[in-house]
Amino acid sequence: MREQQIEKLRGVVRDCVSKHLYSSAIFFADKVAAFTDDPADIYMQAQALFLGRHYRRAYHLLNASKIVLRDLRFRYLAAKCLEELKEWDQCLLMLGDAKVDEHGNVYDTKDCNVMYLDKDSEDREINISSAICFLRGRAYEALENRALARHWYKAAIKADPLCYEVAIALVLSLLSGILCSMSDDCISIVSQALECLIENHMLTFEEETSLLSSLQFGPEDRWLSSFYSCLIKKYDKECVIEAKFREVEKESCNSNPSTPSFMHTLKNNTDLLACKAEYFNQCGEYQKCFELTSDLLEKDPFHLKCTLVHLAAAVELGNSNELYLMASNLVKDYPQKTLSWFAVGCYYYCIKKYDQSRRYFSKATSLDGTFAPAWIGFGNAYAAQEEGDQAMSAYRTAARLFPGCHLPTLYIGMEYMRTHSYKLAEQFFMQAKTICPSDPLVYNELGVVAYNMKEYNKAVLWFEKTLKHIPSLSQLWEPTVINLGHAYRKLKIYHEAISCYERALTLSTRSLSTYAGLAYTYHLQDNFTAAITCYHKALWLKPDDQFCTEMLSLALVDEGRRGIDPKIEFH
Repeated sequence: MREQQIEKLRGVVRDCVSKHLYSSAIFFADKVAAFTDDPADIYMQAQALFLGRHYRRAYHLLNASKIVLRDLRFRYLAAKCLEELKEWDQCLLMLGDAKVDEHGNVYDTKDCNVMYLDKDSEDREINISSAICFLRGRAYEALENRALARHWYKAAIKADPLCYEVAIALVLSLLSGILCSMSDDCISIVSQALECLIENHMLTFEEETSLLSSLQFGPEDRWLSSFYSCLIKKYDKECVIEAKFREVEKESCNSNPSTPSFMHTLKNNTDLLACKAEYFNQCGEYQKCFELTSDLLEKDPFHLKCTLVHLAAAVELGNSNELYLMASNLVKDYPQKTLSWFAVGCYYYCIKKYDQSRRYFSKATSLDGTFAPAWIGFGNAYAAQEEGDQAMSAYRTAARLFPGCHLPTLYIGMEYMRTHSYKLAEQFFMQAKTICPSDPLVYNELGVVAYNMKEYNKAVLWFEKTLKHIPSLSQLWEPTVINLGHAYRKLKIYHEAISCYERALTLSTRSLSTYAGLAYTYHLQDNFTAAITCYHKALWLKPDDQFCTEMLSLALVDEGRRGIDPKIEFH
């Protein structure tokens, strides 16, 4: 067959792939490979088989070729087939021997027999190496060797933080008529590797920051550096995190409106706004978070990362109606997604049907054992029914799988505190504080532990730190303000205690604990009239409260002994 006819058939294959007619692409690619026996055409046939989901056949074709172990693209595509077949050990064998250190530096990877189909692109080796590092990370993660997975993900990012060269190679190869959809994977390697490291909580905040600072970006790629800095954990100080978002917005505002830059278009990008919603959720601004995610989901109803944050905010706000609607839609649209069944578990957890919630959280973990929220939800559902052993088992699993996430450690501490093991609880809270020094909930729990151990000065310190880490005080943090008042009362600093109770009343006027604490503080100051008034208000909220009933009787007796207040005038 003439070369012109063969080239025409190659064009047919590419056209079939672009129109997602994979069966036709496989048919014509098979004929081209039979006519030419050219490695490039064999690779094109294997690509068509892979896209058509004939993974076993594509692997057999690649493995039968004489150059599969000498050409990195053949080897990589064969390994991708084994990835789809979930044959992880074979996948690692196909990728070959290589070692990586804890900093993501790869060595012993050069092979004198390696060659390349695309000889016009000298930079291809780096990009394929980046993709191979990423695939090794996926394989080790599937085999539950998360330490090696973390190292290989770092290596993937370091190998090519931008993959800019691959974009050029992609254009050149398409122009030259070689089917190379593998390059699409390379272009997004850094994003995928970062997603695995960040979303699966493989790195601590310090490790994420260090990794990001080690990447080399050109002046024209500053937008990408800024964007990545917004993706990592929101565990820094409030002013630092907000400065990152302002930097993105500042660069976009400075762009020329007539020639919009990337930053100009990314200012209102859903991924970036989802990061901001995560930040609101992290610092306890659940209403702000919910409003932002609601707006985002109106624009993009299928943005799954935003959906997860939206679910978390809805649970915190007790919005069961929204959870029901979200869970129903997710199960209908994504029945195979872990997030869908996690949403169902969240709904049942919100309406306090914990047995059902555990069932769906368990289903979510069985679908994806690396989905951190499902493990934490699973533990919380057990903890809500005071089934401590099962809750601790779920939390420990989450802590082992996600060393960069402080929540499992925090919840383990809460369980120990529930069983009055305060020293153990304090140890875990301090560990959670080390991982995430900006979460106000951690400081609040440390304050509660100190209060229960009668270390009231330390309790005051932790409660005050809690309030400092809250961007804006809301009703959610009213118990912290009340606890601070209790601690001051224990220290006999009554004016500060009264100030805290009055501050709590500005957040909620229907709190029994606030009125009872305020009444008791007035009582200790021998201000019986004010104490009696506050005891009555507390009993109006809960008429059968034993403490307030007894203390009211004592206050009335004390007031009677002292006599009528001379300031009171009778007419």
